[in-house]
Amino acid sequence: MHEDLNWAIGGEAGDGIDSTGKIFAQALSRAGRHVFTSKDFASRIRGGYTAYKVRTSVDKVRSVVDRLDVLIALTERTVDENLDELHDGSVIIYDGERTEFSDFEAPDDVTGLDVPLKSLAEDAGGAIMRNIVALGAVCEVADFPIENLDESLEKKFGGKGEKIVENNKEAARLGAEYVEEEFDLAFDFDLETTDNDYVLLNGDEAIGMGAIAAGCKFYAGYPITPATDVMTYLKGRIENFGGHVVQAEDELAAINMALGAARAGARSMTATSGPGIDLMTETFGLVATSETPLVITNVMRSGPSTGMPTKQEQGDLNQMLYGGHGEIPRFVLAPTTVAECFWKTIEAFNLAEKYQTPVYLTADLAMAVTEQTFEPEKFDMDAVEIDRGKVVDEDEISKWQNEKDQFKPHAVTADGVSPRAFPGTEGGVHMSTGLEHDELGRRTEDVDVRVEQVDKRQQKVTTAEEEEDFSYREFGNPDSDNLVISWGSNEGTLIEAMDYLDQEDVDVRLLSVPYIFPRPDLTEDIEAAEEVVVVECNATGQFADLVEHDTLTRVKRVNKYNGVQFKADELADDIQEELA
Repeated sequence: MHEDLNWAIGGEAGDGIDSTGKIFAQALSRAGRHVFTSKDFASRIRGGYTAYKVRTSVDKVRSVVDRLDVLIALTERTVDENLDELHDGSVIIYDGERTEFSDFEAPDDVTGLDVPLKSLAEDAGGAIMRNIVALGAVCEVADFPIENLDESLEKKFGGKGEKIVENNKEAARLGAEYVEEEFDLAFDFDLETTDNDYVLLNGDEAIGMGAIAAGCKFYAGYPITPATDVMTYLKGRIENFGGHVVQAEDELAAINMALGAARAGARSMTATSGPGIDLMTETFGLVATSETPLVITNVMRSGPSTGMPTKQEQGDLNQMLYGGHGEIPRFVLAPTTVAECFWKTIEAFNLAEKYQTPVYLTADLAMAVTEQTFEPEKFDMDAVEIDRGKVVDEDEISKWQNEKDQFKPHAVTADGVSPRAFPGTEGGVHMSTGLEHDELGRRTEDVDVRVEQVDKRQQKVTTAEEEEDFSYREFGNPDSDNLVISWGSNEGTLIEAMDYLDQEDVDVRLLSVPYIFPRPDLTEDIEAAEEVVVVECNATGQFADLVEHDTLTRVKRVNKYNGVQFKADELADDIQEELA
């Protein structure tokens, strides 16, 4: 018996795959089990293959693996799509009354359970509950107490009335009873429960939660996969903390609204994906030259152009580093776990206001849609610190006025950061323009002032490098000659990949980098290693290029760009091959 269980439900988009998967994931979490989910979904509302996978264990799980133990197949294509992951002892639950399954035979060494999902659902009150019948069947197969489903069903359907909740509970029990009575089989699964308490959330939700904790008061966005859930999370929640969410007509309007709110003194944010970043780039320059604090979240997906909107990729790194006309100071943060999405969002707001500059906060589709369990203390609100930077009030304003008592919002300072006066501050009236300007914010083409202001804005990054901690996260054997470097969401998969490598007597040192710009200097780490491998989800090795640029050393590369996230066992094989 495996220490973890890998479960999936698959079918057509519109078949309730996502909601069914969430119900099961929540039930497992509430039963004190760790959960890690992944999704495969088409770029359309109805039709096209879609799946929701759950890996669960009493121990921490950080990635998907190339193995599937229990599969709910609502279509025959679901079996074909997952054939390579099924193994001796796997179980497929399907409805033989459906035409496409009338002659279905499970693959060799795989147990097929023909469960009349639709008929049993109708007995419970409606065919729409066939997926819940399947969940009940899974509970029986996996020896998971069906009572653990009840709370998840109550949360999902509670708003529709008690009768709907009870019907769904009955549907689940009919599925479990059918398997128990009709199949005289002993399944090699045992989903142990514990008393542990976990929080289950995905990266988009963690970003939204971090924004609220950071004191964000205004969010403007336009729906785009896979960033929409940031807005969805904030709507209905941020209002309880004095904030507002606006759905703009497009990405240009979204960033301009966010910029306006930030100029008014509100902590402000927008979120989008690669195509939206393209449209926001001109305003991004205005944010920087007007020295306005703004957080821009980029949840990456496969490109270019529309690309594959529902598939994984880390291809926007160069866009965030270099996008924009002219030279624009910026920060680029890349959380490495779902929990880090929360903390890096707070840090992004602090950096934006402390240095009065735009901050890219970047996740990717795999992190955005992945639900994962964490201990509640990972989100300790008492540990949240807010730094609003050089905000001045009426008592301090005179220090930053000229001889005519005019406020200097772009005053040249040693650290590059000017004073900031919120609207309404007596003596703090000022203007800023996208044109080059002097200390008062008035446009100018004076060559000396131009150099002075450009140097001042660039100095912010230098100051931040001196004052902030832009360190990497380290795992594995610190004395290993094999160095693996990655960024963003690959961290969890790499940590589990190291367990596979350890079984092959291959030890590695892992550096996971959450800061893209400014970023840590890896020169000494690379010089101390014999072999260096950089892992990322893009075709050209954009972060590997940065490492080579910074250290003047060639590195080996493991790249994946087929739209599917790394799997731990697969990644271990790829790393071992490169090291060999």
